[in-house]
Amino acid sequence: MIDGLIGGKVFGKPGERTGQSGKRFVTAKVRAAGGDGESLFVNVIAFSDSARAALLALDDGDSVALSGSLTPKVWTDKNGETRPALDMVAHAVLTAYHVKRKRQAVQPQAAQACPDGLDDPI
Repeated sequence: MIDGLIGGKVFGKPGERTGQSGKRFVTAKVRAAGGDGESLFVNVIAFSDSARAALLALDDGDSVALSGSLTPKVWTDKNGETRPALDMVAHAVLTAYHVKRKRQAVQPQAAQACPDGLDDPI
């Protein structure tokens, strides 16, 4: 198992399903930029309530960062060329909405630690 962090844009709309055991999960595809300038597709599945809710709130083209376990895969396109892909079980999802909310949560603490507005606490 590889623990990884990926960032990219949601490809299509994430969908929620229920497994045979009755457990709910969300699947999504994320297009991440590869080092060679090509895109790499990441097939994402999330089981935790927070990760499921965050993914379901996203639409096609939204930016997202995901943390979880990665499994490398290979698939063959219409032209017979093999392409890399990744499967991820997402444990944490971070979106632009989360970043704003987390910054706001930290700012009051910083103001209390540094009442004079300086960077270093007294």
